[in-house]
Amino acid sequence: MENGFKKAEKEGDYGPSQEIDPAKPALLTWQRRLDGNGNVPSEFVLTYREIMHMAPVGLRLWLHTREEAAKGRASIFDIFRKHYVSGDHGVPLGGIGSGSIGRSYRGEFQRFKLFPIIKGEEGPVLANQFSAFVSRGKGERLSTVLCAKSPELSKDGSGVGIESWDWNLKGELCTYHALFPRAWTIYEGQPDPELKIICRQISPFIPHNYKESSFPVSVFTFTLSNSGKTSADVSLLFTWANSIGGVSGFSGGHFNAKMKTEDGVRGVLLHHKTANGHPPLTFAIAAKETTDVRVSECPSFLISGNSPGITAKDMWQDIKTHGSFDHLGHNEISPSEPGSSIGAAIVASVTIPSGSVRTVTFSLAWDCPEVRFNEKTYHKRYTKFYGFLGDAAAKIAHDAIFEHADWESQIESWQKPILEDEKLPEWYRVTLFNELYYFNAGGTIWTDGLPPMRSLVSIGEKKFSLDKPRLYQNKNIDVANQNDMATEILERMTSTLERLHTPLMSNAAFGTNLLQDGEENVGQFLYLEGSEYLMWNTYDVHFYSSFALLMLFPKLELSIQRDFAVAVMMHDPSKKKIMGDGRWVPRKVLGAVPHDIGLNDPWFEVNAYNLFYTDNWKDLNSKFVLQVYRDFIATGDKNFAIAVWPSVYTAMAFLDQFDKDGDGMIENEGFPDQTYDAWSVAGVSAYCGGLWVAALQAASAIALEIGDSASATYFHVKYQKAKAVFGKLWNGTYFNYDNSGGSCSRSILADQLAGQWYARACGLMPIADDDQVRSSLEKIYQFNVLKVKGGMHGAVNGVLPNGEVDLATMQSREIWTGVTYALAANMIQEGMVDTAFKTAAGIHEVGWSQDGPGYSFQTPEAWNTNGQYRSLCYMRPLAIWAMQWALTKPKLVNKEMVHEVSDDSITYLKHHAEFSKVASLLKLPAEKENPKSFLQTSYEFILRISPF
Repeated sequence: MENGFKKAEKEGDYGPSQEIDPAKPALLTWQRRLDGNGNVPSEFVLTYREIMHMAPVGLRLWLHTREEAAKGRASIFDIFRKHYVSGDHGVPLGGIGSGSIGRSYRGEFQRFKLFPIIKGEEGPVLANQFSAFVSRGKGERLSTVLCAKSPELSKDGSGVGIESWDWNLKGELCTYHALFPRAWTIYEGQPDPELKIICRQISPFIPHNYKESSFPVSVFTFTLSNSGKTSADVSLLFTWANSIGGVSGFSGGHFNAKMKTEDGVRGVLLHHKTANGHPPLTFAIAAKETTDVRVSECPSFLISGNSPGITAKDMWQDIKTHGSFDHLGHNEISPSEPGSSIGAAIVASVTIPSGSVRTVTFSLAWDCPEVRFNEKTYHKRYTKFYGFLGDAAAKIAHDAIFEHADWESQIESWQKPILEDEKLPEWYRVTLFNELYYFNAGGTIWTDGLPPMRSLVSIGEKKFSLDKPRLYQNKNIDVANQNDMATEILERMTSTLERLHTPLMSNAAFGTNLLQDGEENVGQFLYLEGSEYLMWNTYDVHFYSSFALLMLFPKLELSIQRDFAVAVMMHDPSKKKIMGDGRWVPRKVLGAVPHDIGLNDPWFEVNAYNLFYTDNWKDLNSKFVLQVYRDFIATGDKNFAIAVWPSVYTAMAFLDQFDKDGDGMIENEGFPDQTYDAWSVAGVSAYCGGLWVAALQAASAIALEIGDSASATYFHVKYQKAKAVFGKLWNGTYFNYDNSGGSCSRSILADQLAGQWYARACGLMPIADDDQVRSSLEKIYQFNVLKVKGGMHGAVNGVLPNGEVDLATMQSREIWTGVTYALAANMIQEGMVDTAFKTAAGIHEVGWSQDGPGYSFQTPEAWNTNGQYRSLCYMRPLAIWAMQWALTKPKLVNKEMVHEVSDDSITYLKHHAEFSKVASLLKLPAEKENPKSFLQTSYEFILRISPF
């Protein structure tokens, strides 16, 4: 074990392949009975004062959302529509960055996230099901859909839709087991008392594997055990609607067709005609024939509507009667009519002798190779292996059936050592893996790393010719049918457009431009801040969640950091409106780390966040420097460090302008200028000040590693000065929130040692004395953890010295799941392991336990002391992997820093003059304060005197 993860001989190689029994769940799993409805999460409610305080912002945001929608653009906060909220989520389907389909533990397929930031596809599509039919010698026939939920009766009362199926499953006899990326459902005696069915679901999430992990596919292996005295004829039915959720299946123009049979794999392709400018998509459902298993297809049946053809009821009755579709004949409907919904089905039939076991394998794949943003088209990572023509669904489904055993072997080798480590609490060993669901369901996109294609119309009046295709210049592309003329022409167009749009690309945050000759381009990676907070790669939150990506897919983590390194050096003077005060500000200034990489046009239009002006936030630049250093020492990639060093230096120089009094410490400016963006802070603060102290160390360490000894010495001296100022926040027990003397100044912030957390994680020197650090952590545990719900809710963000929760703002009274995990990691690093697990156990208790509010596989950003959530399905809880980082004590490549230069030496003074010159050129212009209207002044006065 090195650097917190097992070194692989090759991508995803975790040792010799071993055969894993698909019917045997992992050693530890998250479990639910299928008859459990699950608690439905309850959303938090603002106090009267918070409503009044946030009303102007809310109004501006609502108007902005309407304006963006009118332009066909998304707004960053998806909070003005009703979401489908349930508490029954399970392990989602698919790899990373190619779309996701959720699945409930009761058997529903739901939460379709097949396109970026598409809305309204959260509920289940009940026609998507597995079903079982069993018959024995005496004419006994039993059947049921393998789902504990049933549909409502059709409105037309015809009874020919899926409501006519046998929804007989006894959920109390069935158990769901989850350990991402696998899940097992055990059907005891369903539908036959003497038959046990176990379905193992697996998706290709394989650490350090940058090929299969990108594939849009899942495999379902059914193990059938017959304990009866007679043989059993079993038919397993897999039905799928030609739909991407919501009303999409009724739009018309969809058609299905049989797959070409290859290696015994048979199935159906469902070609979906998308709307609203989204690229077309094709599903494939498939099963493998063996000497025991026979597979037949129903290419199309009518789920709902008045189109001609076989109905859902007819299809079901055909299986009940014959056990296969061999008698069905040709019944394709092409294409579907508007107002009608069609589906497809495959059935695998097998005879199981008494006392015997048989297996049946299905796969579900989808092929949607394009991602479109603002007239730009990117190709997903998996297209490097399957091509980008949209005809690969059948091939993906086929390959998954034959290769999934190898995936499982690698997944087992990765997970088994942690699952068997009895020094770790059981809840932690399970939750550690299940929190990774977000890399699939968090709206992730993984591109091939190439510049986007644009329409030829965008070229305008320029003269051009289609040059030699890149297809013949790059021999490493693994694409079938390379002689295909469409592929050749598309390659020529791509190459020409790249050349013509080179000036445009130079103004985009494309970190691939920093790759040296010969360095691997693994693509670019995006993931949303949350299901309601729609911004890609939100950086202040990625600061917490990035440990997971670094430990499991370090090349993707470096890709994100390169993108932000390029963004630091960008200047975009175009204006955007700030919702907090209505001002118009530049989108992004030189030297500032952007809050996010964008939304509607990522990489080109960064800083989608517009609640406040983030160029004067005090945490982002420090977080960038700390993450860069951590990622460098974890991977040992010196080329990376050299490439991003100019951005690191520039980021530090930019942030220096907020040291107003020249004492070496930056100051906050009396508004929410950091990740706690509803909680104001002024002067020297524990959070931003501590990050600055740690970042100065990190900058010094990076400079030393790449040979810039003058910068290394300079930043080290600044670190010493800043550390001394930071120490003034110490009150004898913990570090004050800030030194402003305001009402929150002595609040006990759970996250007050974020800088110390990162410093220790990177092997740097502490930002405070050891006894101060330990005293602060113990204070946080006693007050922020134990004084809230007996210590079983996590750490509340703010507590007053008298032990009461700080109610000053919405965020001060919240418990942030990811921050609690980070706090626990901090405790582990300081030797407080038992306290760390007791602290983090509260997040498991609320988020994942049987009696919790229903947050499993949708862990929110926050909940209040009553367990009510804010922002489900959020990025920050991936910080649980920071605990694993701390526990594994990764080997780091940094060297001991030795500095013998004082702050009055000639060397220091010379570099200080140079640094100050750069910093002065990066200073933000003085802000002009807009005069307040009489109405605004009156509103603020009423708010101040309000007793609520």
